This record gives sequence, structure tokens and C-alpha cells, in this order.
Amino acid sequence: MADPAAGLRHVYWLGGGSGAGKSTVARRIADRHGLRLYATDDMMPDHAARGTADECPYLHRFMAMDMDERWVRRSPALMLETFHWFRGEGFAHIVDDLLRLPTEPGILVEGFRLLPYLVKPLLATPAHAVWLLPTPAFRRAAFASRGSLWTIAGRTSVPERALRNLLERDRMFTQRLREETGVLGLHAVDVDPSSTEDGLVDRVTRSLGL
Repeated sequence: MADPAAGLRHVYWLGGGSGAGKSTVARRIADRHGLRLYATDDMMPDHAARGTADECPYLHRFMAMDMDERWVRRSPALMLETFHWFRGEGFAHIVDDLLRLPTEPGILVEGFRLLPYLVKPLLATPAHAVWLLPTPAFRRAAFASRGSLWTIAGRTSVPERALRNLLERDRMFTQRLREETGVLGLHAVDVDPSSTEDGLVDRVTRSLGL
């Protein structure tokens, strides 16, 4: 496509760090404004199945690892640099899916896989995208309440170390998003323990110009 943004002018993008409340905020905004919601997390199994070893080498290396190799025996920095979704693998499948959907109603896409440098060329206007950036304290509280990281860490031989590694990897990923959105001139919203769900919904809505 000569103009990547041409077929996606009706799309709004909500990215951000893990545990920032993206799914909840996106669902409420989509309901309020009659938008179709596309959750990239829900599509991960499908996109992983569609990604060949040539297209997604980091994904296939990750799939070959056992749980300890993924989360215990490697440093958080190495986890960050080699995690397939953080490297943009499979992002083309997101774009393909969106191009196949009707343009009416508009679409709100959400998920941590929406990397700023990949999204920016697809924007009709910078106002169509925003990233939620959780503080470490907010992220820890979010994960403690839903137990998702413990589910992963609990499948390793050293759950406490795995959990520390995951939290540190996600902290570094959020910092990367902060730096990247700043350099690219894209909207970002800080999420800290004082943030409320209603407040985040209102701030994201305003940022997206809805």
C-alpha cells in the first residue's frame, strides 16, 4: 500500500505497558462511542500459528524454550531484547486483520504489541493513538490483584525469581515506550496508584479526540 494510513483512517490505537488497564479502558471507550474493539492479546495464538520461522525467528526460538529458560535463567534485559512481540513480530498480521474489517463503525485497537514506531506510519493523525505508561507500583498492584504473572512464574522451578524478572522486564519495556513516544511526538498517559478507571477513560478519550 503506497499510503499505509489510507486504509486505516477509521482506526484508533491504545497501546502501553503491561498491567496499565488498557483492556478495561478500551472496552469502556468502545462501548461509549460505538466502536469495534480489536484486542491484540486475543489474537496472539492465531498470529503465532500464522508466523513462519523466517517471518518470526524470535517467536520460534521462544516456543522452543522451557519455562525456566524463558523466565528464570535469562536476564530481564535479554528477555526484553528477544521477546518476539516486543520486536514487532506478528504486527503485520494485526494490520492485515484490520484491513479486512469493515470501516464502519470505527475500530479501537488495544494491546502492548502496538509499538509506537510501528503504529506511527499508520496514523491519519497523531491524535488517533495513545499509550498508557504504568508506574512500577501500579503495575505490581495490578498483577497482584489478578495473579496473571504468578500463573506464569508458578510454572517455573524458581517462581520468585521468575516474577522479579518479569516485573523488571516489563518496567524496562514501559520505559522504552516512554522514550519512544516522546521522540516520535505521540501521546502518552502516566498511570500511577492515584489513577482511577474513570479518570483514565476520560483522559484517553480526550487524547484520542473522541
